[in-house]
Amino acid sequence: MAAVYGDASALQVPSGSGPVPFKDMDDDGTAPAEHTTPSPMEDLGDLALPRSQKPSVHLLPYQGCWLPDYWVPGVIEFQRRFNPRHDDVILASYPKCGTTWLIALAFTAAARRAYPPAAAVGEHAHPLRRLHPHDVVPLVEEVFARGEEARLDALPSPRLMRTHLPFTLLPPPVAAAGAGDGCRVVYVCRDPKDMVVSLWHFLRRSSKCEDISFAELFDAVCDGTSALGPVWEHALSYWRTSVERPDRVLFLRYNEDLLRNTGESVRRLAGFMGRPFSATEEAAGAVAAVVELCSLGNMKALEVNKAGNVAVGNLDMPRDSFFRKGVAGDWASIMTVEMATRMDEIFREKLLGTGFSFV
Repeated sequence: MAAVYGDASALQVPSGSGPVPFKDMDDDGTAPAEHTTPSPMEDLGDLALPRSQKPSVHLLPYQGCWLPDYWVPGVIEFQRRFNPRHDDVILASYPKCGTTWLIALAFTAAARRAYPPAAAVGEHAHPLRRLHPHDVVPLVEEVFARGEEARLDALPSPRLMRTHLPFTLLPPPVAAAGAGDGCRVVYVCRDPKDMVVSLWHFLRRSSKCEDISFAELFDAVCDGTSALGPVWEHALSYWRTSVERPDRVLFLRYNEDLLRNTGESVRRLAGFMGRPFSATEEAAGAVAAVVELCSLGNMKALEVNKAGNVAVGNLDMPRDSFFRKGVAGDWASIMTVEMATRMDEIFREKLLGTGFSFV
């Protein structure tokens, strides 16, 4: 029997006032709707397909992307079964490119009328003061891998979701949507050198990856065989669509947009999601309130982000591992000049003639 999940009225959120935290869509204790999850190989055909174990993760090549094998069933289900709504917004990124910050900023900006950023105590406290950002906005490939799409369907509109997949792996109704169709996408990219350093620090916080060497991860990114890689193809897939269809894909850069001009990025986000700030809100400091609540210092200080773990695929990650430095140029603390030069040259060659660069 399918689970019965709470609706917008049960959560006391005004209809159409903004996204609802996914964690709040609790079930009644009954089992979710069942479906048959395909074998990872069902849509991959030849059992002799190459595999990669760099770095320390079993990867399978699927539609031009190296996927962790435990993600493949969820990706297949997501591609087959996802039904977008006209006002859905999907937040996309390669891992450790500003995902957590983007989640916080987008949710707070979109839901600011239902959940004022300054609400700090009581039943009206902002969700980010009691929930980890990754519990607020669901990773859709994992939702489908766990067979929890009933919870996704139960979310009132507008829904806010996230993905780590390249644009080319998004479900056909999303990737092929024409003019006037819904499901907007916000993508954030980051200097690959900073990304790989951040990813290494992050993975080492998991007991399953604590022995991974930086050289191993670095080589995988440079070879294009890292999870969800090649990294250059990941970013290119969104950048090209943002150029062709700026109404459907908003392309942000971590350093240039989120770090250097957070307030203006919040305005762009809100407008793109159909929730522009009014002159009255601007005068009242609404943008600054969003930026303050979602700042790294504030998020790190919240008790909910200090203890416990968050499930990421088959990894159990400490909640505080999502909030480290959040700065630009940290790659120099670990990467040699020779390594930096090698990575820059590889990405320059891969992007030659595309019109795109990470920096």
